[in-house]
Amino acid sequence: METIESILETARQRAKEMGLPYKGALLPIEAYRVLQESAQAQLVDVRSRAELDWVGRIPGATEIELRTYPGMQPNPDFLGQLIQQVDKELPVLFICRSGARSSQAAAIATEADFSACYNILEGFEGDKDERGHRGGASGWKAAGLPWDQS
Repeated sequence: METIESILETARQRAKEMGLPYKGALLPIEAYRVLQESAQAQLVDVRSRAELDWVGRIPGATEIELRTYPGMQPNPDFLGQLIQQVDKELPVLFICRSGARSSQAAAIATEADFSACYNILEGFEGDKDERGHRGGASGWKAAGLPWDQS
């Protein structure tokens, strides 16, 4: 079984290959392992309140909207809220619906001197299928990882 260190090293290599400005890019199952086995790792879900309410939440995640619903306007206090709620010296794993906003969030946090930012590729619902729908073959939910709908 892979160690947390080897998972994070793979994530760092992946980010380097993809030309990403932050520490690493994790697949959902890798992110879950890191969160389970490292008491220091922090999960930040940057989806909108509407997405959290309608699609589902990840237990234990810190929820800070990067963009607000409706209209998906940028949250002007995203960084302020992040600094208040998350330890910038510890690893931070970002997730959104598909991996795009969480990639932005990881870049913003890295620029603000957060030491170890990781994006969760595929996000909560994964890529769109051939019909343009999400939630099928990839992402946190499709991997069977913990989530709930309140």
